[in-house]
Amino acid sequence: MVRFTLASFGMVALLALAIALGGGFAWAALCYITVFTYFMDKLGALVAPDRPGSEFPAGDGLAVALGMVHFPLLFGGVAALTLGPAALPEKLALFFALALFLGQVSNSNAHELIHRPNRWMRRLGVAVYGSVLFGFHASAHPRVHHIFAATPRDPNSAPLGQGFWRFAQRAWRGALVEGYRAERKLRPTGPTPYSAYAALAAASLAGAAMIGGLPAVAVFFALAVYAQLQLLLSDYVQHYGLQRREITPGRFEPFGPQHSWNAPHGFSSALMLNAPRHSDHHSRPMRPYPALELDCETMPMLPHSVPVMAVVALIPPVWRRIMDHRARRWANAPLADPRESAKVAS
Repeated sequence: MVRFTLASFGMVALLALAIALGGGFAWAALCYITVFTYFMDKLGALVAPDRPGSEFPAGDGLAVALGMVHFPLLFGGVAALTLGPAALPEKLALFFALALFLGQVSNSNAHELIHRPNRWMRRLGVAVYGSVLFGFHASAHPRVHHIFAATPRDPNSAPLGQGFWRFAQRAWRGALVEGYRAERKLRPTGPTPYSAYAALAAASLAGAAMIGGLPAVAVFFALAVYAQLQLLLSDYVQHYGLQRREITPGRFEPFGPQHSWNAPHGFSSALMLNAPRHSDHHSRPMRPYPALELDCETMPMLPHSVPVMAVVALIPPVWRRIMDHRARRWANAPLADPRESAKVAS
């Protein structure tokens, strides 16, 4: 549990110091989540055991703590960027450091929280997503993505050859619409969670306006868009080109370990609460993040860490040169074991 705590709260501490004191702390925070993380990933000794059982209770505590600090960091950052005395270069460093934290750490943590059986933890995850104007992801992710991942019916699974920028438009709109349809199917009449998502978005925008008027709203909106972009990049990178085979019309093979990209890099995995161990998460979505397993023989592995591959994905020709032949190789993998069907997320 120590590696998860140190990696994530190291960034929290630097961001808090950058917001409160400014100066070189903004640059330190930006370097921590980019350059420092990249080089720490090169140290294989940081890869921790897969299933240290003593971590599970503490894992929930860390997830809740990260969910709680998300809000003062988000709105404190808006205040510092709008009203603070720092020079423009320092403000730019703080903006990108905070935006990367929202997209890589807060997003991964909110994703963990909405899968927890505890109602209050789920609500905290929804609030985190709602605070960056992406509340509907809390419906679309479990009710659409986890059911249809790696099939054409999932807007958040990119087919082979689709560039990120085309994918992002389809995925954002598809999550909004398909998530609503899934909720309406469960609740044919009356309000859906989308009412709460709208309220959270309105409250967040109002909070930004109270901090510094329209300039603060503009800064807040830019941070929210950046955070959403990173979430879409995560989905793109972790599902690109991997499709479940259609056995009969409308019926697909069970989700198997070969249907999601993974990354074994120790430090970025700790920072993102093991989100790069994506195949096991899809097979067992209620499994707490410290228990997620990695099998480099049966699970597709990215050539670099998830954050690095997200940067590569922004340049589609380069991405395709690196990834297409890898995806084609996994497309010829054997069908998933039918016994695994009981593990398919629903």
